[in-house]
Amino acid sequence: MDDLRQKYLELIGGAADEAALEDLRVRAIGKKGEVSLAMRELGRMSPEERKEAGPRLNALKDEITSALAAKKAALEDAALDARLMTEWLDVTLPGRTRRAGTIHPISQVTEEVTAIFAGMGFAVAEGPQIESDWYNFDALNIPGHHPARAEMDTFYMARAEGDNRPPHVLRTHTSPVQIRHLEAHGAPCRIIAPGRVYRADYDQTHTPMFHQVEGLAIDRDISMANLKWVLEEFVKAFFEVDDVELRFRASHFPFTEPSAEVDIRCSWQGGTLKVGEGDDWLEILGSGMVHPKVLAAAKVDPDQWQGFAFGMGIDRIAMLKYGIPDLRAFFDADLRWLRHYGFAALDVPTLHRGLSA
Repeated sequence: MDDLRQKYLELIGGAADEAALEDLRVRAIGKKGEVSLAMRELGRMSPEERKEAGPRLNALKDEITSALAAKKAALEDAALDARLMTEWLDVTLPGRTRRAGTIHPISQVTEEVTAIFAGMGFAVAEGPQIESDWYNFDALNIPGHHPARAEMDTFYMARAEGDNRPPHVLRTHTSPVQIRHLEAHGAPCRIIAPGRVYRADYDQTHTPMFHQVEGLAIDRDISMANLKWVLEEFVKAFFEVDDVELRFRASHFPFTEPSAEVDIRCSWQGGTLKVGEGDDWLEILGSGMVHPKVLAAAKVDPDQWQGFAFGMGIDRIAMLKYGIPDLRAFFDADLRWLRHYGFAALDVPTLHRGLSA
């Protein structure tokens, strides 16, 4: 048995490939292999001889089987290493041209709007996107029968059975931020509130989630004349024109009185919008003097304070300024679109060097 062990362990160690290894397996422990034939001789031995030879033969068979398995694994590893060497690639080398990232038009326009109003003394205020029914509607003088409160227009949050708390919604405008700011800081104030808002609508000019910016100015002697000046200055700075004509049309919003929708004089030449010239008018925002009930809901005395508010869609004015035809494209995550309409990461909007330089 010692001779068999030494013989086959040396042959297994020198096997060059798996075919040679399989041949050795058959010769050693196959059906007619030397170890198998030796084990058949156990039946001719006496009980004492069988008791001594049996365990030694089993141990020899196990040792040869283990050596075969170890050699097979070593041959497979060597073959894999050889194949990998032929497929070697230096992954530290660049595989394609590096591209600088771009800023999304919504982010860029939000920064442009913020820069313009900051120059007029407006601070930025923020609030939660999930609002209570009271902040989103009641505090803004929106009655219970108003169509905006219907489930077909507003996303209501699900409530557990037996939950008696007021309903919550995905905010339909950023006006609740104005109420929260007045509650926390009181009057006077001058803020804008940019952010995401949600409404159940989806087509070329509407999406379920979009962006708005609303403005609020409260003081003792603010009037519609102040509102007109602020909006004129904003439009001139945003569209980067020297002169602009605004048209205020009487309208109705529950949270302002009087209320006005604002149009800008413009022209469309070859599908391109030109602001400040032409015979066309384009609606861009809604505005008005803050309703006394809204001030009272925010714990501000309407007999002592008054002010104006306005709101516009950031997505909409981005489309107008940069010639983007479809609102849905803002949210398609198409890198080709973003490379075309995006802005350089270091193109920070400032009034003194131009918003979109």
